[in-house]
Amino acid sequence: MKDALDISICDAVEARRDDMVALCADLIRIPTLNPPGLNYREVCSYLAERLAKSGFKVEMIRAEGAPADSAKHPRWNIVARYAGAEAGECVHFNGHHDVVEVGHGWSVDPFGGEVKDGRVYGRGACDMKGGLAASVIAAEAFIAACPDFKGSIEISATADEESGGFGGVAYLAQQGYFDHVDHVIIPEPLHKDRICLGHRGVWWAELETKGRIAHGSMPFLGDCAVRHMGAVLEEMERTLFPLLATKHTEMPVIPDGAKQSTLNINSIHGGEAEQDPDYTGLPAPCVPDRCRIVLDRRFLIEEDIGDVKAEVTTLMERVKAERPSFEYEIRDLFEVQPSMTDRDAPVVQTVAHAIEKVLEKAPEYVVSPGTYDQKHIDRIGKLKNCIAYGPGVLDLAHQPDEWVGIDDMADSAKVMALTLRELLGP
Repeated sequence: MKDALDISICDAVEARRDDMVALCADLIRIPTLNPPGLNYREVCSYLAERLAKSGFKVEMIRAEGAPADSAKHPRWNIVARYAGAEAGECVHFNGHHDVVEVGHGWSVDPFGGEVKDGRVYGRGACDMKGGLAASVIAAEAFIAACPDFKGSIEISATADEESGGFGGVAYLAQQGYFDHVDHVIIPEPLHKDRICLGHRGVWWAELETKGRIAHGSMPFLGDCAVRHMGAVLEEMERTLFPLLATKHTEMPVIPDGAKQSTLNINSIHGGEAEQDPDYTGLPAPCVPDRCRIVLDRRFLIEEDIGDVKAEVTTLMERVKAERPSFEYEIRDLFEVQPSMTDRDAPVVQTVAHAIEKVLEKAPEYVVSPGTYDQKHIDRIGKLKNCIAYGPGVLDLAHQPDEWVGIDDMADSAKVMALTLRELLGP
């Protein structure tokens, strides 16, 4: 049940509804494509100017030396801080500003920020510029309604979440930006009535089979690495995929298919490199001496990363035992341990109370099938009191005609604003 102050805070959010829609649309119109990392400084400058006008002290931070940071594509982030009337706890909203490639199949301009039928459309609308806009409005509305609050509010807009977060939250955590923070909310699109406690683990690896080059008219003089890889893929279908289907978790992962271990063959490359699109000639007749696949293995909190890797090594050794001259190499690319915040953590309980007030229902507790920046706040920042909560339908992320609902943004902003009220007073 909302009291008079809760109602005042929610009214302050509603009064900013049009501003929230305009902010979301403006963010979408800055095409922060990753890779390679376009317009990062532009989006940070836009938000810095906006938040400075609202009284925040803003810091622009380049993740120098981080993966993918370069003179051509610098990895820019902002951290904005608003100090209350008295000392107290710090609540930090973290949103990533990068978006994935556009892809095909759009019926609207991917970077038009079009508003229609109660939705804002565009690449990143759902994942997660709608959530970023909602968190800004939540903070501004709360400050307006409760200027004498205790503690501080922080809003960060960070780079490269879509490619691991190393130029964004990981860098900030390494630099100590979360050392003083007490509560973190990441407004990822997990539905406005759900609290996301964490995510599965991930191991990315590159697996290469090796052969010997020869003339394509005399393949018997060479050793085809692509055929070797075919045997590997066949063995995966025969033994590894059925094994993964037997592994299930007690984590509340959504959707149901992600409650088991999964493996995606991300890409395959073998033989002669592809030529430029304007090349009109034929390929050279060669036996491929290299073939590579990239593995995207998602694992459960009940699994050990050493066992996950051993499954693939054991499989490769089985294939090697059956194929003369078979050679291979496995290279680790990226790994993240599963993360899950306790349901009785302060930020979980507070957001749950706010959801009950705004939506008049108890929240659902879920775990994300894929990782997001909670991994760095947990592992590097050593802060367990972190969740994902924000507007948007998860299934729309990375899809054509991506959108976020305006009512969902407003409701989520009210939840975040009431969370601030409970954690920071007055």
